[in-house]
Parts: sequence; structure tokens; C-alpha cells
Amino acid sequence: MTPGIGGKSVTRILTRNNLLGRSPEEFLALSPEAHREEYRLSAKAATSVGMRSFKETETLEKRLGGLGVTLVTAADAHYPVRVEQMDPDPPGVLFLYGNTKLLESKTFCVLSSRNSFPADLDLVEKLAEESVLDGGILVAGHDTPEYQRSAVVPLRWGSPRILCLDRGLFKVLGEDLRDEAFRAARLWRYQFDPQTDLVVSPFRPESDFAGINNKIRDKLVGCLSLSLSFVQIAEGGNMEKIAKMALKAGRKVRVSDRSVAYRRFVELGAEVIP
Repeated sequence: MTPGIGGKSVTRILTRNNLLGRSPEEFLALSPEAHREEYRLSAKAATSVGMRSFKETETLEKRLGGLGVTLVTAADAHYPVRVEQMDPDPPGVLFLYGNTKLLESKTFCVLSSRNSFPADLDLVEKLAEESVLDGGILVAGHDTPEYQRSAVVPLRWGSPRILCLDRGLFKVLGEDLRDEAFRAARLWRYQFDPQTDLVVSPFRPESDFAGINNKIRDKLVGCLSLSLSFVQIAEGGNMEKIAKMALKAGRKVRVSDRSVAYRRFVELGAEVIP
């Protein structure tokens, strides 16, 4: 939640504080020089830490706790193991809101690069429906046509889903976390249901979208999925990186023959979606 501090820094700080028996208040009271020397933080991160008050963080944690939001760090035992298994640099903090039991379910995602054709979107929806009817739990984003075409499918069938955000919880679900994530979903449900669905965000609850957020979101969607289906994969794009990462991690990967370079992924171990 501090600018300049990523996943590895969070883990390093928490591990060292635990080793030294150093409390959060004591850590925050250290000088910027100590933060840089002892914790190997950058100058920007050390300055940001020095400006953060413990009371400010405590107030936000109480608010999130009252709403039912769980905060997990990469140093916690209950951090989603599927993310760590696939991503060598997982997000340092995840905000979880809703049905966390879904993290242990038979998850899947249907991914397609930006600016997919109408026929690609039709296939995204078809593949999502097939997997939902087979008992799978969809993992998706919320704010692109490619994600929205799959994200409405579970709502039609009363199935749970996991939504990964590219911004903070409050920016998508509202201050009371009751809004559905996007307009089309409100045709089936006017309010978000935390008893059924789960929302995951690696960003501060009040933070808006920034340029790199979509890449972090896409990678998180892939990491939380046991099975990944790709309709369109743009050469050199984020979907290509996620597909290769998933294959390396031993996940089930399928690639549509609508994607120009699908044979390359078949050679790496992917199945073909005809």
C-alpha cells in the first residue's frame, strides 16, 4: 500500500521484522537510512515509508475488516498458493472480498488479446459456458469486452465466479462494496453478492487504474486458474507471456486455431481448440 514497494520488498520487510521481533510501529519509526540499509529499499520507497502513519493504516484496516475484506501478504501462510506456483514475482498484497473458498475450486479462465473480433468474443462466451456447465469456476476481469463476455456467463447459470480487478475495490464496487462490477452484469444481478462470488485486487482499495495495472490483472487471472483457454494471442503481448508461464507451471493450456501462431503453443504442450 506504499508507493515504491512491491511484492519482494513486502516479503523481505515482514520476514526481517519477524526475525528481529520488530513491531510495525518500530519499523515505521526507523530512519530512511535504516530502511535503505537494513531492508534494501530504494530512496523513493524509504521516503514513502517514513511518510506513512501507523494510525492511517490501522484506520483503513478497520474499515476493510468491517466490510468483510481480507488482506493477505506474500508472507502469509494463506496467500493463494496457485499464484506463487506460477508467478516468480507475485503481488505483495492481495485484497480478497467475498467467497474465498473459491480459491480452492476447479478454476478456469478464457483469455483473448485486446481488440478481438466478434467471432472471437462468441467463442469466448461459448467456451466459458461449456466450462461452467462442467462445474468449473470462472476467473475473469471486469472492464474489457473480452472479459465481460465470459464474466456474465456464470450469472446466467447461478454459478460463482472470481473477478480480478485492475484497480481498487472501492473504485469498482463502490464505497460500500455493493455494486456489480460492470453494467451488463446488472441485467442478471443488481448488487454484488459476496456470499457467492469473490473479488481479488492487488491494488490499494481507493486507487484508480494506472498503465501497468492491466498486465498485473491479466497475470493474476491466469495464476488463479487451473485451466487456461486462449482464443486470440497477439504476438509479443501479455497473453503470450501468460500462456508460456502457465505451460511452464504445468497448467492445462488450450489455444484456439483462430490464433495465427497457435501451432507454436501446441509444440510447447498446449491443446488445440478447433
